[in-house]
Amino acid sequence: MENIKQYIEKNKDRFIEELFELIRIPSISSKPEHKQDMYKMAEAIKESLIKAGADNVRVLETDGNPVTYGEKIIDSSLPTVLVYGHMDVMPVDPIDLWDSPPFEPEIRDGKIFARGADDDKGQLFMHVKAFEFLIKNNSLACNIKFLIEGEEEVGSANLPKFCEKHKDLLKSDIILVSDTSLISYDIPSITTGLRGLSYVEVELTGPNRDLHSGLYGGAVANPINILSQMISNLFDDDNRINIPGFYDDVLELSIEERKEMAEAPFSSEEYKKSIDVDELFGEKSYSTIEHVGIRPSIDVNGIWGGYIGEGAKTIIPSKAFAKISMRLVPNQEPIKIANLFEKHFKSIAPKSVKVKVKYLHGGNAYVSPIDLKAYKAASMAYDESFGKKPLPFRSGGSIPIISTFEKILGTKTILMGFGLDSDAIHSPNENYPLANFYKGIETISLFYKYFTKM
Repeated sequence: MENIKQYIEKNKDRFIEELFELIRIPSISSKPEHKQDMYKMAEAIKESLIKAGADNVRVLETDGNPVTYGEKIIDSSLPTVLVYGHMDVMPVDPIDLWDSPPFEPEIRDGKIFARGADDDKGQLFMHVKAFEFLIKNNSLACNIKFLIEGEEEVGSANLPKFCEKHKDLLKSDIILVSDTSLISYDIPSITTGLRGLSYVEVELTGPNRDLHSGLYGGAVANPINILSQMISNLFDDDNRINIPGFYDDVLELSIEERKEMAEAPFSSEEYKKSIDVDELFGEKSYSTIEHVGIRPSIDVNGIWGGYIGEGAKTIIPSKAFAKISMRLVPNQEPIKIANLFEKHFKSIAPKSVKVKVKYLHGGNAYVSPIDLKAYKAASMAYDESFGKKPLPFRSGGSIPIISTFEKILGTKTILMGFGLDSDAIHSPNENYPLANFYKGIETISLFYKYFTKM
């Protein structure tokens, strides 16, 4: 029987071209003008699963974008793995910072450059190709189901209802996801924790129209100035979030757990160099790894208002806006945090402006136990493919639907990610190393080998 490395080597050019066909579809879920692209993408995933050997492959409707489902049930008495991934991608703005068109994938320096190369088309496609190998070599020893959604990048708002409706269809023993990263290619890791998310948009309104900044400047409050001051009030002098009640439900780690986290290899100098900053930021008394792994955070993702075109336009704008995300840790509830934010933000606003806060989406934090049979199988798979036992690692990112899966489906998730921090996901020039793509296919195939023997 052909082994996985031989299969990858023989088929790697085909794998890349097939992946490129998926990447070329601009499946941006946040923009209504790409609605048809979401259906085109769902159909393309459907064809990929059928060609790989899946049965009962369907494009299913939700109240938003479609999902693609497929399965291979070889024996109902055997364990079942549910593979989850997402077909949607982030917007490409600012387009002028891309070195090549975002939906025309290119290989440079051993990396695929394109929107979705890593997040999540490249990582999702690893599962399709690992599945293809198992089918072609008649070595699949468990049942596999695929659930590929089209709204992860906008919070998976319609997937919980879909899961409630299709509980029996989605029944499984473990959920497998590749939408996270390794510490590095030389230091393999399995993500065991994700932060939650609470995402809001704020709107400040001052005068009933834009005003001449000479005739009114100094006499009427500028909403952009006020918004900037209010945002600066979100942190105290120790970089701790300044919202009353924000930390009430935060789960504090023990000294022993923090010592264990500190054993993960990390260089603050390399970290700063990789993003070209001279100094790091964070809550006093916590390390950088802890800032992104076990502590909540708040960030302005976008701020706008007034005139930003060519040349000058001297106005006091009527409105100012900001999008603000809050990353959460276990026990923090997204809606509760959004309500605390709104109450605080309105309380610090002067009477010169009116404040609206709109909750956009969110999700709970997730921690994966490392004593699960599936985790042990994943660990052995990484050990064989990378030649090193993987480290358990808590990520600062969020995948909102993961905690929802456990609530609705009652199923734990193993996060087998193969991206790197340098892959620039959500940014211009997103990329994914070919080595990681191939290594992911190999490791996922090995996961099934060990999972079915335990």
